[in-house]
Amino acid sequence: MAHGRFRFERFQLDTGDRLLTRDDVRVELNARYFDALTLLVRENGRLVSKDRFLDEVWRGVPVTDEALTQCIRTIRRQLGDDASRPRFIDTVPKHGYRFIAPVTPLESEPGPVSAAAGQTPTTAATGRRRLFFRLGTAGMIGGGIAGVFGGLFYGLIAASQPQQSGMGAISVILVLICLTCGVGLLGGAGVGFGVAAAGFAPGRAWLWNTVGGALGGMIVGAVVKLIGIDAFSLLFGQSPGEITGAAEGALLGGAIGFGAWLGPRIGGPSSPAHSVAAAGLAGGIAGALIPLLGGRLMGGSLQQLAEGFPNSRLGVDRMGALFGESSFGLTSQIITAGFEGAVFAAWVAVALRLARRRPGF
Repeated sequence: MAHGRFRFERFQLDTGDRLLTRDDVRVELNARYFDALTLLVRENGRLVSKDRFLDEVWRGVPVTDEALTQCIRTIRRQLGDDASRPRFIDTVPKHGYRFIAPVTPLESEPGPVSAAAGQTPTTAATGRRRLFFRLGTAGMIGGGIAGVFGGLFYGLIAASQPQQSGMGAISVILVLICLTCGVGLLGGAGVGFGVAAAGFAPGRAWLWNTVGGALGGMIVGAVVKLIGIDAFSLLFGQSPGEITGAAEGALLGGAIGFGAWLGPRIGGPSSPAHSVAAAGLAGGIAGALIPLLGGRLMGGSLQQLAEGFPNSRLGVDRMGALFGESSFGLTSQIITAGFEGAVFAAWVAVALRLARRRPGF
């Protein structure tokens, strides 16, 4: 097949580089299924018979009708298409399939893509740069929202301590919300930019998403810890001890990156619940592992600060009673860290998905 580049709706098919992207984000298809989609797109509007698929995609290798059916089903899932109400691939019973979406050959059409798509093509480099900053910003927003929830959660617990009352309790809640929101903004930005950077790497999207998220989380975690320890040492003359840092950020960021990649492959690009659930589950598992490995997330860090500064109002000891502990012990840390990881990962995943679906996000 001759090489070419085509755009349909928000997808771009580059047959030379063998790359299918949606809003400049790679969509995974194996080699055989990519060839089948290429054949359909090139024959846009025309029937492609089963025999042509067998000759040009499977190249004479004997296969059953179910193999072709599975191929088309997978392509539809990756495109977010519905066989009962097709936007891309129409089934012609007992004969074959037809690609029905408007297709624009990019080399021969420098102007608007099509009335149906409502977009104008940009260079791949420009599109990727825009997406990079959009995803990074979205991750920061998602992390900040998660931080507000975390701050409210721990603030209410800290404010319920016997010594808390009136404006003192409100101040504790507001301070913790500001603290956790700031950490969430930085952490979300690190993971978001890390996942976005993975889009520049060729192949193995799951690996690069995981590595990108881990690197972003590690860098931000290290910076936050360094600034936090230096700030406390400067202001109070002592360090708060081992608070959340690079290792915790790397583990949680890597889990979010992997979850963000896995979600669409479970339920397809049109199923946002799977993306959020997969990221939340991965983040929750990673969060629960952190205390077992000797690390701390926000709850453990607050407890560490409370022990280092006994006169503060940061204590979360009362939470231990909910889990049968006299203080904020290992069980409490595992459960709360799993909760923190799940909430943070879910909100970052929601924000990243919205950024990919809405160019103006």
